[in-house]
Amino acid sequence: MSRRVPLFALVAASGIASAGLSMTLIAIPWFALQSTGSGTKTGLVAAMEVLGLLLSAVLGGPLVDRLGPRGVSVGADLLTTLAVGLVPLAHATVGLPLPGLLALTFLMGACRGPADTAKQVLLAQVVELVGTPAGRAASLVEAANRIGKMIGAPLAGALIAFVGPVNVLFADATTLLSSATLVLLLIPAAARVAGEKTGGYLADLGEGLAYVRRDRLLLAIVGMLMLTNGLDTGLSGVLYPAYGSEVLHSSALLGVMVTALGAGAVLGSMLYGWIGHRFSRWGTYVVCFLVEGAPRFALLALKPSPVVLLIGLGVAGLGSGLLNPILLPVVYERVPEHLRGRVFSLLVAGALAVIPVGTLLAGVLLDGIGLTGVLLTFGAVYLVATTFPLVFRVWRQLDARAGEPVLARS
Repeated sequence: MSRRVPLFALVAASGIASAGLSMTLIAIPWFALQSTGSGTKTGLVAAMEVLGLLLSAVLGGPLVDRLGPRGVSVGADLLTTLAVGLVPLAHATVGLPLPGLLALTFLMGACRGPADTAKQVLLAQVVELVGTPAGRAASLVEAANRIGKMIGAPLAGALIAFVGPVNVLFADATTLLSSATLVLLLIPAAARVAGEKTGGYLADLGEGLAYVRRDRLLLAIVGMLMLTNGLDTGLSGVLYPAYGSEVLHSSALLGVMVTALGAGAVLGSMLYGWIGHRFSRWGTYVVCFLVEGAPRFALLALKPSPVVLLIGLGVAGLGSGLLNPILLPVVYERVPEHLRGRVFSLLVAGALAVIPVGTLLAGVLLDGIGLTGVLLTFGAVYLVATTFPLVFRVWRQLDARAGEPVLARS
């Protein structure tokens, strides 16, 4: 049991940080709306955090590889703690006009990007340290992340009612500080990995990009993440609220609907950690997409009773919870250790880059063809994407190494 302490620490740190992130994603827009009274300015504040995340996801990879994932994880969490804590401090003392709020939210996103990448890379080191299968460890971290999101959102709502949105950020800062402390105290520093040195920072960044471009499976994963993430963010950011307003006529039912998805995803992650290693990763990946993708959109378009809707979304959540535990070990296996920070940062950047596109497209289509029309359109595109692993043979490389994952070494 003591040998597995680093894994438990990383799982706890990931879940706690995820809860804090969920709290911030609710508290910051709420505070922006209250302080500015403008939906446009509120959207601008939210966009600045996404922009910070995107830029740091692209540019932070070489830092993870150069400084090590443990140090970057701790340092980035501490910097994010400072950025988050400055919002209520500035508001209570010198005031916080819109430009200051924009700058701090950008800084939050810029710090969170390297922290997230570092924790993903750190997981590979922890797996080697404790001797746990990579798929099982990834499933534990994924479940912790999803539980954190499920706890953080309603907790933020309750705290906003009692102490106001700006003071909720003190709780978020506490979660980030706790995450940094767990990683610093309970995960030992790994030996530095000697990789090929190509020169300066830009050369390191180019080396990671070149590696992704040479690996057809990694390219396929990036493309799939970009397409499906765009559809998913359009669904969660625009279509879910529209569905709650036009069909459910209840914000409470909308919250229960999102909770059903999250609960199913947690169960799916834990299920994969228990028995996932027994099955083909390619086959499981295909089934997961068939379960969690197009059926969600079709179910919503049919407008069933709340009970049927919640059951169906819970089943869809099962499929979504298995995806990351399948993909993370594949990346660990295929990417040399000294390049993992750069490769993971590019994968994250690809997923983030389409968030504005997905929400904008969903909004435009919602106004143009109505809720049912856009649900069916998004569902049809998702169904086409689901066929990619069946049509293109490169996806068969998910099973390139049978049995337990063996992490690549430089």
